Amino acid sequence: MNSILAGGKYPLQQRIEDKKRGIGRQKYPFVVWALTASMLAVFIYELTLNARQQGSPISLKPVINPMLGPSGSALINLGARFPPCMKLVTDVPPSTKIACMNDTANPITSICTVEDLCGFGGFHGHSPNQWFRFVTPIFLHAGIIHILLNMLAQITLSAQIEKEMGSGGFLLTYFAAGIFGNVLGGNFSLVGVPSLGASGAIFGTIAVTWVDLFAHWKYHYRPVRKLIFMTIELLIGIAVGYIPCESFIDKLSHIGGFVMGLLVGTTLYPVISASKRHKLIMWIFRLAAIPLAILLFVVLVRNFYTSDPYAACSGCRYLSCFPTSANNHCKG
Repeated sequence: MNSILAGGKYPLQQRIEDKKRGIGRQKYPFVVWALTASMLAVFIYELTLNARQQGSPISLKPVINPMLGPSGSALINLGARFPPCMKLVTDVPPSTKIACMNDTANPITSICTVEDLCGFGGFHGHSPNQWFRFVTPIFLHAGIIHILLNMLAQITLSAQIEKEMGSGGFLLTYFAAGIFGNVLGGNFSLVGVPSLGASGAIFGTIAVTWVDLFAHWKYHYRPVRKLIFMTIELLIGIAVGYIPCESFIDKLSHIGGFVMGLLVGTTLYPVISASKRHKLIMWIFRLAAIPLAILLFVVLVRNFYTSDPYAACSGCRYLSCFPTSANNHCKG
């Protein structure tokens, strides 16, 4: 009888021991490796395009890209999240004149329309509808500093989450977080400023570490101290969004990615339940997380395509923008 009981308990005890040792469902983070390689390749193309247009891989004129990367015009053309390319924005119609990718003069001498820069075949006389810009920004980065920071986080924190969740659950969490971050930012960030980066998706994987911590509190070494450090790291990461708008980093994408990461992570992260009570609590959270995630997507996508998304939350823009005269106090 003792051997049977021991045999019955062994899988649970083994899972607990594996959890403490950081052993997950798989040994290698294949998806993270593939994503990182593709993002590096895309970034090389970004620099090549800017070099072809401006004579330098890094935009130095008329303004310097603080992230050490291409111009804003080039990033828009490559697929950054830019609402005027995604829907009709009254204040920035397709005919609006802005700097071409090859412009290095101040004031502007090479002028293009928004439709020209949006590229991808243009709008053909219809309203802008490049919905794929909720997805493509995940693969783009604003510059060398931006991609180095993101890839460092991705090959460490995100890679560990993939090994613990498995590639399937990780992939769904990663893209759900990244896309939702762009949906949230598209609603309430400045419409005239392009935004891009894998940060929202990475924040989604960071959120999964919070799910892990609270679901496995008693299995973590010094969980209170770990929670304090995780909170500090999260606040620093979100604060990066307050870098001037010219850096093309959107804090709302970070927040949106984190929120969606919590919801999807709660649903998909493999949780060890040593009691029926713990298992019941986890299933309650999962059953609540699924419809809430769907609801957030539906509501915010619908709101994005209204004439004035800001009306739903007039103060939300300040979560992603520090008001200055340069950005018309977050109204530009």
